Amino acid sequence: MQIRWLGRVRYRDALALQQGLFRSGRDYLLLQEHHPVYTLGVRADPANVLVDPASVGAELVRTNRGGDVTYHGPGQLVGYPILSVPTAAGSVPAHVHGIEQLVIDALSAFGVEGRRLEGYPGVWVGSRARKICAIGVRVSRGRTMHGFALNVDPDMAMFGHIVPCGIADKPVTSLAAEGVRASMADVVAVVSGLAERRWGPADSAQVAWDAPPRRSSRPGLTVGERKPEWLRVKADMGPAYRSLRSTMRALDLVTVCEEAGCPNIYECWADGTATFMINGDRCTRACGFCLVDTRKPAPPDPAEPERVAEAVRRMGLAHAVVTAVARDDLADGGASAFAATIASIRWACPATAVEVLIPDCKGDPEALEAVFGARPDILNHNLETVARLQRAVRPSASYARSLAVLARAKAAGLTTKSGVMLGLGETADEVRSALVDLRAVGVDIVTIGQYLRPSAAHLPVERWWEPAEFEALAADAAGLGFAHVQASPLTRSSYHARAAAGAAATGVPAVAG
Repeated sequence: MQIRWLGRVRYRDALALQQGLFRSGRDYLLLQEHHPVYTLGVRADPANVLVDPASVGAELVRTNRGGDVTYHGPGQLVGYPILSVPTAAGSVPAHVHGIEQLVIDALSAFGVEGRRLEGYPGVWVGSRARKICAIGVRVSRGRTMHGFALNVDPDMAMFGHIVPCGIADKPVTSLAAEGVRASMADVVAVVSGLAERRWGPADSAQVAWDAPPRRSSRPGLTVGERKPEWLRVKADMGPAYRSLRSTMRALDLVTVCEEAGCPNIYECWADGTATFMINGDRCTRACGFCLVDTRKPAPPDPAEPERVAEAVRRMGLAHAVVTAVARDDLADGGASAFAATIASIRWACPATAVEVLIPDCKGDPEALEAVFGARPDILNHNLETVARLQRAVRPSASYARSLAVLARAKAAGLTTKSGVMLGLGETADEVRSALVDLRAVGVDIVTIGQYLRPSAAHLPVERWWEPAEFEALAADAAGLGFAHVQASPLTRSSYHARAAAGAAATGVPAVAG
């Protein structure tokens, strides 16, 4: 089993991630807090929502779990056991009973006596029953979703805007209201330990509890430090390179190859391949590893998709890669430009395969569907780093959201791809956990490369990973079932993209360095 503390996650992202893991057959326990949200189970009475949720800063979401209406928000530990359970009669009540007992045991560790209440699911405390934990599950084809919501120290006023679980005559309480001053980290540690005892040994990973400093407190390797031999690249500005650069300039196009300072630019451009960057060259996020400009972006250029398609036509590309800066200033995060660019390439060059490397579009389902609906041949979204380092490396993104984007893409029937960088302070075990998560949401192609610090203002390189270590991780990834693994110090998202796409299309697993 995999246990993941995900931090604060929007409900829609957590639901998409659950659904992806549900399909995978792998056992997980997802632990998180949610942004304020009221959720309605399949038998919920809408009349039990007493106010307009937006008026109190909350969302309202219908979901496929059991039960009536409940609240999730900061200060509440929400746990989703995604497990395979027996299909025999009585297995569902036994699963619910097991979740209740896990919570009862967790409360006991903090000196609180929890109990069941006949006829009412959940966990209760006190002689005059007060509900401290709501439980709602769904079981289908021997797999479980949803789970429990344990009130540690939430804003209890939010429960006053609903009839919690449709039970009007019984109050809601929390650990804090019962006089227990326990941190969320303490409760997560207890619940994780009890989950291992109940459901078996687990691999655990956590996002950082506190927002880390923008830059590492450790100096790392200096920008000017001599790189190992395996990271040195020979500049080759031959005719093919110059021709491609001329095409880009003539059509006023931007490439991520240049903007991100990719070390493979000479090899790829000499081979007649490049990654087009749409929606301008200025990003609304400031990730700690990225060289792309973060000044205020200009409005999107409506003619850009046609110019990209013309470049693809002139170059005679069999496989075109399109990426973009993050555009959080746009209502759709720039999704419509991806859809338009895919359509333009398909019209100009019907035989060309199109790969897109997209931002998360804030997890907005409609924006993502606009990209998915354009049916790119490969949908790439990078996880970038391990769970623990997400907040330091890309503070405006989310580990859970990135996994949810990939899960949504897979559910849409797309071939999916993602990548991670090494050298930011991660351990090999943490990388393996990230690879497990990527494969569990259905990712087909994975890239693993060495982080190179673009300037002294960016996150430092903590160490150089050696080629043999990349080979070991590639073997681990192949064992997880990825269709193609590209792993080497110089690997980047689009490196050998055409070969990776071919391997995924044939279904014959491949590993490349």
